[in-house]
Amino acid sequence: MTPPDSENVGPGKKGKTKAWIAIGCAAGLGILLAVGILLRADHPSTADVKGEPGISYTHDIVASVPWSIHVVKVDRKRKDIAFAAPLAKGKVLGVSTIAEQARTLPPEIGRALAGVNGDFYERDNPKYAGDPRGLQIVNGELVSAPSTVCIWFDADSNPHLEEVKGDFKITWPDGRKMTFDINRQRRSNMAVVYTATYGTSTRIVGGQDLILEREGTGAWLPLQVGQKYQARVREIRAGADTQIPADAILLSIGPQLSNAIPQMTIGAVVQISTATIPDLTGVKTAIGGGPAIIQNGNPFSATTPLGRGSEGYSERSKYERHPRSAVGWNTTHFFFVTVDGRQPGLSVGMTLEELAKYMVKLGCTDGMNFDGGNSASIWLAGEIMNSPCQGLKPVANSLLAVRKATQAAARKN
Repeated sequence: MTPPDSENVGPGKKGKTKAWIAIGCAAGLGILLAVGILLRADHPSTADVKGEPGISYTHDIVASVPWSIHVVKVDRKRKDIAFAAPLAKGKVLGVSTIAEQARTLPPEIGRALAGVNGDFYERDNPKYAGDPRGLQIVNGELVSAPSTVCIWFDADSNPHLEEVKGDFKITWPDGRKMTFDINRQRRSNMAVVYTATYGTSTRIVGGQDLILEREGTGAWLPLQVGQKYQARVREIRAGADTQIPADAILLSIGPQLSNAIPQMTIGAVVQISTATIPDLTGVKTAIGGGPAIIQNGNPFSATTPLGRGSEGYSERSKYERHPRSAVGWNTTHFFFVTVDGRQPGLSVGMTLEELAKYMVKLGCTDGMNFDGGNSASIWLAGEIMNSPCQGLKPVANSLLAVRKATQAAARKN
């Protein structure tokens, strides 16, 4: 009989403490005592992933708290591994499990090996469920604008952690400029560019919608960072849940901005600029989250805020123990980390400071927090490895380690 989370734990074997104690009682006092001794000590159990050299999984049990921590470690010397940040169902609006996102990854990107749930997203309003909070670039396509710290990967799959700002501007025919957002719920005082990756329609009412087609032979869809798009007005519509064409850009102008734009006519030409600071031109993968919990080896450290209880949840929760997901790295390895929580007897979760300190002990010099709570989940070789606090939950996006497709395989598919 193998004790929970022993040396031969591998994908899919996520030992459940209560079940093993029950087995111990049934099998005899000796086994029960053995399991009891095992659970009273910190107990990391590590296994290599079969057929994937340089990838290992560790289930670290710290019984004294208790904590149940799941870590996937990826050797960065493997040059056949890259990172991808897929959208649920390939659309901004919508949610799906990490397994579904991994399974539907386009063959030309490669085969998903491991990953965690990604950015915070809209969940309170079902009409816009799945909309990521921050930047997302999917295989080079800009699908969501930056608003928080993010991770982006360069051409050599090296991760970078920093705050990215969008410098997105529309230039009207009379030379006036206006800022805009991308693929999100449009408020009455906003301008938003929509592409078909958002969904079938805008889901907003009011204002004015311009259907923009390509002008000339310059850059066009899919939308990318660092480009200037010349676009001609093909249609003008009153904003009423307008359908988003696959071959065009839909620019929706909120009613509060009606006096800030010129009178538009069919055939008028506008320019759309998608610059970012810093410049992420050419970046294939980026995903938001936050906050940064390790930067240049320095872990997040914060005392409980004054006036505890009066802050919003997003601030207050930094100092509370919750289920967590995060990613981190150093010069040699990349880490996916998920901490179970809200499960007395199994794991109580971590504060951000505790998570940061734990990841520093892993060897991380940089790291970022992802969405936690009942979204926190870690996936490896086709299975969820942790114990989600309310059962497996669909999420908006994820960050995956991917074995790159060979050119021959990409052509075949």
